[in-house]
Amino acid sequence: MTSHPPPLWMAYTALALSMSLVGSYVALSKPLVLLFPVFLLAWLRFGIGALAMAFWLRKPDSEPPLTPRTRWLLFLESFLGNFLFSICMLYGVSMTTAVAAGVVMSSIPAVVAVLSWLFLRERVGRRIQAAILCAALGIGLFSMDKNPAAAGVDASRMWLGNLLVFAAVVCEAAYVVIGKHLTGGLGPRRIAALINLWGFALVTPMGLWWALRFDFGDVTWNSWLLLLFYGLAASVWTVWLWMTGLRSVPASRAGVFTVMLPVSAALVGVLFLGERLSPLQIGAFGIALTGLVLATLPARQGRGM
Repeated sequence: MTSHPPPLWMAYTALALSMSLVGSYVALSKPLVLLFPVFLLAWLRFGIGALAMAFWLRKPDSEPPLTPRTRWLLFLESFLGNFLFSICMLYGVSMTTAVAAGVVMSSIPAVVAVLSWLFLRERVGRRIQAAILCAALGIGLFSMDKNPAAAGVDASRMWLGNLLVFAAVVCEAAYVVIGKHLTGGLGPRRIAALINLWGFALVTPMGLWWALRFDFGDVTWNSWLLLLFYGLAASVWTVWLWMTGLRSVPASRAGVFTVMLPVSAALVGVLFLGERLSPLQIGAFGIALTGLVLATLPARQGRGM
């Protein structure tokens, strides 16, 4: 079978780093969607990942052969967590602000907990419930104080952008739950490479169609470097880190780490995209991070999480 899962502290670190990277590329994808058509951007992202992970596709001797069920789960993992997530997220971010996208993404822990209970039969204990409640409270406070006009966003379309981002939330939650199944028999590197390859295959028809009509001469070196970071972060680093951490952590608890996504997305929006955070929004993030602390504190003997 596969190698032993990492220690708990290392798994927590991997999960936090993974979601921080997701938040950063969600925010930084905003200037990219203004330059590249969405399907072309997704195709380039998966193509970069395919080149970077070509050597991860080979089956290690320690892993069992892929069963039909595992192949189906790999397809679903890619279709929901890569393909649909990317399309919904990229279109959604183009219609809303990076900060608002981070707010909607804060609902991931609650959605993951529900799906974990439904499909994995994981028990969601009181502390995890409290952590999820902190994330939800943070969302409510954050959404009370945002100004779409200040970020150059059409307020009449912002609701659609936020709806698409929430669709991406559901896809991400399914990604967490299916990933927990996959880590039982496959290593993180191979999972990352296989689901990226599926994503590349799914988006190739539309990606090629747009590539033949796009003027690549207008793309600056800065944009190419940003695209390279986006492709590596979205397809390689975040997936490998997440699958590594997920091997040691229940899906419902791992879902709480997605609070790092809106935190990093909002910070990138503030630091690089000219968006602003109010004291209320900062307090909302503090509440959400409190939930992360609750989820990672050691459990007392005789009491479940």
